[in-house]
Amino acid sequence: MSVPGGGYLPKIVIVGRPNVGKSSLTNMLAGRRISIVDETAGVTRDRVSTPAEIPSPERGKESHFAEIVDTGGYGIEDTQNLTADVERQIELGIADADLVLFLVDAQQGLVPLDYTVADVLRKANLKTPVLLIANKVDGSTHEAGAYEASGLGFGDPLMMSAKNRNNEYDLYRAIRSKIDFERLASMGDAVAKPDEGIKVAFVGKRNAGKSTFVNALVGDDRVIVSDELGTTRDSVDVPFERDGRKYTAIDTAGMRKRKSLADDIEFYSHHRSLRSVRRSDVCVMLIDSSIPVSQVDKQLVNEIRKHFRATVFVINKWDLAEKKYTKEQYVEYMDKAIGAMSYAPIVFTSASKKQGIHEVMDIVLAVYNQTNHRLATSEVNTFISALMQLRGPSGGKSGKRAKVYYAAQIAVNPPTIALNVNHPELFDNNYQRFMMNRLRDVVPYSEVPIKFTIRGKPKMTAEERILAKKEKQNAPKKGNGLPKGYHIVEGYDAPEHPDVIIDEWDGEDG
Repeated sequence: MSVPGGGYLPKIVIVGRPNVGKSSLTNMLAGRRISIVDETAGVTRDRVSTPAEIPSPERGKESHFAEIVDTGGYGIEDTQNLTADVERQIELGIADADLVLFLVDAQQGLVPLDYTVADVLRKANLKTPVLLIANKVDGSTHEAGAYEASGLGFGDPLMMSAKNRNNEYDLYRAIRSKIDFERLASMGDAVAKPDEGIKVAFVGKRNAGKSTFVNALVGDDRVIVSDELGTTRDSVDVPFERDGRKYTAIDTAGMRKRKSLADDIEFYSHHRSLRSVRRSDVCVMLIDSSIPVSQVDKQLVNEIRKHFRATVFVINKWDLAEKKYTKEQYVEYMDKAIGAMSYAPIVFTSASKKQGIHEVMDIVLAVYNQTNHRLATSEVNTFISALMQLRGPSGGKSGKRAKVYYAAQIAVNPPTIALNVNHPELFDNNYQRFMMNRLRDVVPYSEVPIKFTIRGKPKMTAEERILAKKEKQNAPKKGNGLPKGYHIVEGYDAPEHPDVIIDEWDGEDG
């Protein structure tokens, strides 16, 4: 993984047979849950990568960063006949590694598949160092199984427990002995901390073409592509560069109805996809144009709307649908079928033929710039003032008149406009919708969600009320100080006898 400034993150690839704790180790190194952990063998299929901090075990020395890559279990008999694809992903990961962490299960001991993985590493003729790790060592009773791993030909294993973080710093020390971070830093090949760039989540229902699109985008078989539904389980982060700009493509598991989630793994995959929406900067929602828009598509749109994410709709597999529709007809169909986010741009693609890929990314960058645009306060007040003059909120039977004291953009991604008003209840959803539609005609972020925050005039504290009362008492009186209905007769000069200058006023001159 390259990082800003032309730097490079060393890549640490974790391999082993199924269920030896690779995903637990990935999560431990990352400091958060990156890979799905389940007792079912073969949960991880694609290469799941994340930047991680490798702290120094010695006080006073700085931490360094590396890219951690979790791979699928080697030799798993996959129920969807994806075994060869999983193993290819592992081999691609090994070929690209700066360090391989080879995991075995100390509690279970060595099995034939462990020797198979060892043979794969040897046949790859790697110049890359391999660190053998005996995982799940939770006490002295498991050490015998750990020592057995010495027979694999990669030296004595490092004993640890990723789940319980036992011997965690022994692992950091071993990693730093295999990767010369200081040398890389002195050569300008590494930086202190990685930058994920623009995070783009590719979402959609199952088999909409998300993984095909990501692979076409990065020019690599980065994630497994199959006609089988539900091939991708984890959300897979794929860093790449385009026109000198950093991106992270997040390939997510295909969405399906909640009641259709078959097991715990699908449940975790579903929630991981929703979390990817929340942490993204831009969502690219792929829709399979060869079949009708479904309830799952609508649910996903609602999820994206709920989090105010800038979105690009990608109508994929257009080569299969263009004989039935024109693009204009399909856009009209989308408006009726989904009925929301009509402001979001739409692009027609065929990911399998690599058509429309670059156009999508051009628009991704455009909406990213829009959602991060900040208007000057003077501009916001000008826009809001014009809207209020055009059509203010209705006071209804209450007879109240709405007034905006102050308006400002207080946040980006999404652009958030705060209004300080006298009667917040008058600025209901209907009026906010009117404001939003009108604003889209004039603001430079017309294709992304806009958020309103309506605030009433702040209430004074007790101390502020006392101070305001004193100021009012001490303030000079307004007007002439005479009783209501009286005024000073113009041209009459009697300063010593003020009582004679009072005259009742009927409200008219003359």
